[in-house]
Amino acid sequence: MLLTIAGSSCSGKTTAARACAEIERLVVHDFDEIGVPAGANTAWRQRSTEEWIQRVLRYQAEGLDVLLTGQSPLGEVLASPSATALDGIAACLLDVADRVRRHRLDNRDPGKWDADAKRSFLGWARWHRGHAVDPRHQPEVITAAGWQSMRWSRWNTWSATDRRWTVRIIDTTERSVEQTAADVGQWIAGARVDFAGGQLSLAAGTWTTAS
Repeated sequence: MLLTIAGSSCSGKTTAARACAEIERLVVHDFDEIGVPAGANTAWRQRSTEEWIQRVLRYQAEGLDVLLTGQSPLGEVLASPSATALDGIAACLLDVADRVRRHRLDNRDPGKWDADAKRSFLGWARWHRGHAVDPRHQPEVITAAGWQSMRWSRWNTWSATDRRWTVRIIDTTERSVEQTAADVGQWIAGARVDFAGGQLSLAAGTWTTAS
């Protein structure tokens, strides 16, 4: 199963995921491990999401789940060509209040990002929030300049009330690393219970109506 944690920069994804590395039969990876080229754009991210799914399928064959952190929202994961071969998908958005994200950006690498870049990070975070609760929220943000091999028809007719569109939102504002890691751990455990009981909303063979 692929457990994907998305979110804009400085939401605490990588730190929380690392704290889950000791969970049995779970492999933890960060999307950027493959390297991010200069000028990386939406199409690059989507091609790379497919590359990661191919890696997850190899882990799946060994009976392992993968926790993958990155920028790829649920819509990109579902539209990736090989996503239907996954035995299950669980999605989470790690979010934080804009004021906290701005503070973290200022302190992570002082002077690295100008005002326009910071506004972009905050705008991307706001889009993620909308996408997490409704697939109809500005889909053009990821589809307009996307990779041509993406299969948007798999979900672009879904509504916010469709049970298949399930994204757990974890807000890290005013939460310690330990508390956030516990929240993520509980989400992972819950997804595994749902999968084992046949209740996972994005289990293989139950979520796609178009290939």
